[in-house]
Amino acid sequence: MNTSTKPKLKTSAMIASFADPGQKTAPAPFGHALVKAAAENGKIVGLTADLGKYTDMHIFAQAYPERFFQMGMAEQLLFGAAAGMAQTGLVPFASTYSVFAARRAYDFLCLDIAEPNLNVNIVGGLPGLTTGYGPSHQATEDMAIFRGMPNLTIVDPCDSVDIEQAVPQLAASDGPTYLRLLRGNVPTVLDEYGYTFELGKAKVLRGGADVVFVSSGLMTMRALQAAKDLAAHHVDVSVVHTPTIKPFDAATVLAEVDTDRLVVTLENHTVVGGLFETVASAAVRAGIGKRIIPVALPDEFLHAGALPTLHERYGLSVERIMQTVLAAL
Repeated sequence: MNTSTKPKLKTSAMIASFADPGQKTAPAPFGHALVKAAAENGKIVGLTADLGKYTDMHIFAQAYPERFFQMGMAEQLLFGAAAGMAQTGLVPFASTYSVFAARRAYDFLCLDIAEPNLNVNIVGGLPGLTTGYGPSHQATEDMAIFRGMPNLTIVDPCDSVDIEQAVPQLAASDGPTYLRLLRGNVPTVLDEYGYTFELGKAKVLRGGADVVFVSSGLMTMRALQAAKDLAAHHVDVSVVHTPTIKPFDAATVLAEVDTDRLVVTLENHTVVGGLFETVASAAVRAGIGKRIIPVALPDEFLHAGALPTLHERYGLSVERIMQTVLAAL
């Protein structure tokens, strides 16, 4: 196809939903799930650092203004206050952008929240490559930063189903959690696979004789689409969704990895320190000698631009996934 015939993507595509045209979506699933959970648990409170509208926390703020705290542009204060609230028995959900949670307020999360193992739930917007606004906003290395922190549970949801079901489970879990938030109009895809989110568990969404995809986050959505499209090339693909990155469900994943099929990991994160290295490490520890191919972001600062263009450039699009698999086979 001649690229000159494609419509020029406008700047608004930098923050556009990654949903495909016509795809089923749910509006602000995190905000609505938090409101529902708060109706059943009077201890849940919401905090944000001047980003309520951009992390879907505004839904909660409208429903429970007396349980919502606007901390301003002070992420360290946000986490410190959340820790204090948790010490009194409240269950805080604190939202900001992932870059600020991981880079700017790491020490406060580590020593105020994780070390005393408090039930504080960090909600990070714009994880990985979900914005085109360049390295200042692209949290491509957030999981790599957080995986080394003791006590911290890390969840990378695929869609609205994952988010809606994860929120009450995060509130009920004792220690701190980090949720890689998908905001706005979020695709709904897992409802077609008889799937339910279980904290700490991976799920096999579909079977396949030739290739195993191990994926997390929005890349599970891409993995499922690529699996369907690869069938036209007579390639039968299994998809294993791993929404909980830590603690990692090695048993479920390695049962799929330890076969004669090609294994590909897919993540919206740098190839350093994320899902690929988690799976590879688990395989080595179990004595599995296996080639594992990563589909992930490169170890570099990414460009700014329209999201569809960037996903194609950095290998996260369905077409690029298919090319990677066919070349490996």
